[in-house]
Amino acid sequence: MNYLDGLNERQKEAVLLTEGPVSVLAGAGSGKTRVLTTRIYHLIRQGVAPERILAVTFTNKAAREMRERLSASLGQEVAVWRKGSVPFIATFHGLGRELLETYGRMLGTPRHFSIFDRDDSERAVKAALKSLDMDPKEVPPRAILSRISKAKGEGQTLAEFRERHGHESFRSRITADAWDVYEKTLRDEKALDFDDLIHLPVKLLEEHEEVRRLVEDRFHFIHIDEYQDTNDLQGRLTNLLAGARKNVFVVGDIDQTIYTWRGATIDNLLEFDRVYPEAKTIVLEHNYRSSKNIVDAANQIIEKNKNRKEKRSVTENAQGETIHVHMAQTGDREAQFIAQESQRLIRNGMPPEDIAVLYRTNFQSRALEEAFLTAGVAYRLLGTQFYDRKEVKDVIAWIRLALDPSREADRMRAVQFPSRGIGKVTLGKLAAGKREDLKAGERAKVEAFEKIMCDLHTAAPSVHPSEFVRLVIEHSGMKATYEKGGEDDAERLQNAQELATLASRHDALVGEEGIAAFLADVALASDQDEMDRKKERKGVTLMTVHAAKGLEFGTVFVAGLEEGLFPHEGMGDGEERDEEEERRLFYVAVTRAKSRLYLTLARVRRIYGTDFLQEPSQFISDIDASLITYQHHEEEDSIEA
Repeated sequence: MNYLDGLNERQKEAVLLTEGPVSVLAGAGSGKTRVLTTRIYHLIRQGVAPERILAVTFTNKAAREMRERLSASLGQEVAVWRKGSVPFIATFHGLGRELLETYGRMLGTPRHFSIFDRDDSERAVKAALKSLDMDPKEVPPRAILSRISKAKGEGQTLAEFRERHGHESFRSRITADAWDVYEKTLRDEKALDFDDLIHLPVKLLEEHEEVRRLVEDRFHFIHIDEYQDTNDLQGRLTNLLAGARKNVFVVGDIDQTIYTWRGATIDNLLEFDRVYPEAKTIVLEHNYRSSKNIVDAANQIIEKNKNRKEKRSVTENAQGETIHVHMAQTGDREAQFIAQESQRLIRNGMPPEDIAVLYRTNFQSRALEEAFLTAGVAYRLLGTQFYDRKEVKDVIAWIRLALDPSREADRMRAVQFPSRGIGKVTLGKLAAGKREDLKAGERAKVEAFEKIMCDLHTAAPSVHPSEFVRLVIEHSGMKATYEKGGEDDAERLQNAQELATLASRHDALVGEEGIAAFLADVALASDQDEMDRKKERKGVTLMTVHAAKGLEFGTVFVAGLEEGLFPHEGMGDGEERDEEEERRLFYVAVTRAKSRLYLTLARVRRIYGTDFLQEPSQFISDIDASLITYQHHEEEDSIEA
């Protein structure tokens, strides 16, 4: 079994333990992805049918990388890697979509449903509030949606929420009423939201034993990556999938639990051996990523947390550079230092793509972007801006409407761009179902729009997804409209056309199935998917620490290490700082670095227009002084001063 060569003893143990429940506590840089993919490969080599294997992770990018690694391992072994006989590797939401498309008829779920992204959901909740005569400025749709999402994530139905919380406060009553209207919108649009993709499969498996048996028979070996990031409902789904065989293999790191604010619970991993008393636990402590100084600093940081399982990373890597700490006078000067130091490193031969600047909150990116622009250093800002662009959302609305002409929200968007003289009055009549009230000119414009949509609807079943995107851009009139504009419109057209490139990933499927798969990928797109799309754009990466999880870079700057910023204070709305989660977040930031780590801060920070005198973060003092070099330029004061 030469595929085990290169694995350490703990990694081999994890790969070869194929029966029963297993939890792997995998420290940063410990090779957990290699362990997961090698274990799946081992199962297939031992004769397990590939389609009996399930692997679930948290991002499309991670799932895609796992598929690619497995495909490379299996190579030309077509007997076990043939079409229709492959492991099912997906995100939790992708798995939920598959279960609902296959078995959802038991719950009355449409065979071809669309997926509301967060913007779609927020718009629907805003409309629900307006229908209840609520001013969205006084009752923010985002806050109401967050409350609904949290309740769904806990497995609550609307009726249960109303019974538990409906009498607590005005906000709770409004949440329940808005939820009721929101659910009606989802039904009318034949749509589900992100939370439905988890709580409906749980409901399906808990309430329908025959479906549960089918799923248990389909998946004999369950693998869950990043188990520390699962919420209550995802934990329940995992246990339901494991079923009577209990062949469930979970991998996670309690020290990297940084999403409790999104509903993740550390308890799923902490209490795994309580749920499965017979479970084997394997600890991967060998760090293959970082220098010894960085590993030692990370250990010193995280060992102060109490709510964890004992784990201390070790490495055989070189001692490496000491950790560089720099205090600037202001936030702008801090950003200038980072940009100039990045420039120096690049001139000395470091690829800019191997440098990352991490920060705790999004507002910090403004000064950093300006500094990098001024210094002439190329950078890429990680985020989901591409999918937030108007032109991208316009194309998606046209595609969804072409597939399902009953989607009223998409009709309202598509009919307005490109402009075809259909104004608000006409739209109001259509929305109110008063088509007979349209004047002759209005009716002609509407019918011309509907003819285009009908042609696209007719074409959908017989074309590849990428071709369908191109048809939409041309037949809708977007291409002609943008070609008449200037440079900004040319860029908008390029963004719209980029969707065809993304859709081509699904060209193996012709027609509505492929187009639906493409739309699902767009709806489930994550921050790291965005970076993957932009990988051809060279430059230093700027991103939040949350977005950096799972990534690694030769050089990492962690900016804004000041009390109140990192660790971060509550948001002023009753939220309190979770000291241990902030420490875990800093641990994640530090362990992204392979060979060089900078910790930077400002003596004075301007936040929301006001200057604040800052104190150095407690996290810096958690690191032994022997591991640190304090840096400052002639015009700056040292942190030691």
